[in-house]
Amino acid sequence: MRQLVSWVTSACTGFMRACVVMVVAMLVPAVWAAAVALWIWWGASPWSWIAPFIWAGIGTLALGRPVSRMVRSLVAKWTDTVLPAGYRQSVPVVQLSTGYWWNGFSYTRSRRDAHKDQRLRLWWSDPATWRDLRFTALAPIVVGVPSAVPPAGIAAAILGFGRSTVPAFLIGVLGVVVAIASAPYAWRSVEPVAVRFLRPSPAMALADRVDELTAQRADATVAQAAEIRRIERDLHDGAQARLVALGLSLATAEKLLETDPDQTRALLREARAGAATSLTELRDLVKGISPPVLNERGLVDAVRALVLDSPLDTSVRAEGQLSLDSPIESALYFGIAELLTNSVKHAHATQARISITRDDTGIVVDVEDNGRGGAGVGAGGGLSGLRRRLAAFDGTLDLTSPAGGPTRARMVVPCESS
Repeated sequence: MRQLVSWVTSACTGFMRACVVMVVAMLVPAVWAAAVALWIWWGASPWSWIAPFIWAGIGTLALGRPVSRMVRSLVAKWTDTVLPAGYRQSVPVVQLSTGYWWNGFSYTRSRRDAHKDQRLRLWWSDPATWRDLRFTALAPIVVGVPSAVPPAGIAAAILGFGRSTVPAFLIGVLGVVVAIASAPYAWRSVEPVAVRFLRPSPAMALADRVDELTAQRADATVAQAAEIRRIERDLHDGAQARLVALGLSLATAEKLLETDPDQTRALLREARAGAATSLTELRDLVKGISPPVLNERGLVDAVRALVLDSPLDTSVRAEGQLSLDSPIESALYFGIAELLTNSVKHAHATQARISITRDDTGIVVDVEDNGRGGAGVGAGGGLSGLRRRLAAFDGTLDLTSPAGGPTRARMVVPCESS
């Protein structure tokens, strides 16, 4: 009984999906049919035979991307197969000192003309446009026809049972059998066809990768310059100022050594305290650049040492010791530090859990707190910088933070643990 219910459910679901796929795949042929119908309705004239081709061409060009987007959406919803669109993104339109507007392709006299020219050139020169048009030309045959089998079977059954003759009744029975038997499978041709024809081509993927690496290089350059400025500022405002004051105190003590021993001893005490403070600041600065425990003990022990100084009640779970490349360890360590800081500063959390594991995708770090939630990756924020830092290693940052909490952040970096 349970198997029968499961089969009926699968058949009903498959029939609905087949109808949806058939409608989407047949949108372009419907435009062609409408163009021919208009031509017939207008009547024959010396140049009327051109009209169907013009209307069919315009309709096909207009429906290429919408049909492809709908197919990608259906495939992702029904099969969990995500097909990146791979469309080229427009660049910002900027006004030059000459007064002209640059849109990435040409110079125009107005901002409106620049956007209009950009959209047209971007659509026309994008390889994804022609890939979508190729798919919409093939979809009616390789996707629409198989998906039309269950609806055609139901139509045959309705026509057959509507007549009282034996042949018509047999046709109706055959239509029902065909519809029920093909319903769970008729729509499934859309997935392999979409994967074959709608995914980005190797050339498009390579171009996207080049753009991604170019952006990562720019981000790395900016981050490096910002880090150098931070180190310079910390040294100038902290340790350097204290060392200058220490030198002045020692010079003064040297002059007062013979005439005022008590004042000399007081200056030496101040110099010793200043030296200790400068040493502490230098150690903190070095710790902010590359924590010694991270270099000596690895990521897991460094994180355990980090949570000891955190006001959060934090537990750390790790599957043994992980020996990773130093840049990856540093990125994950400072990523965890950034997430814990946000938990205290913004989420007002009191507890946190850190999990460091390794699976088939690489190193997975989960950080969860009991704060108030509502966190997001805003442009220019700390989480945005963390995402860019992980992207340099093809890593990802996934954040789930509903209002009211909890906040869960997952960092994944593909790598091998030695």
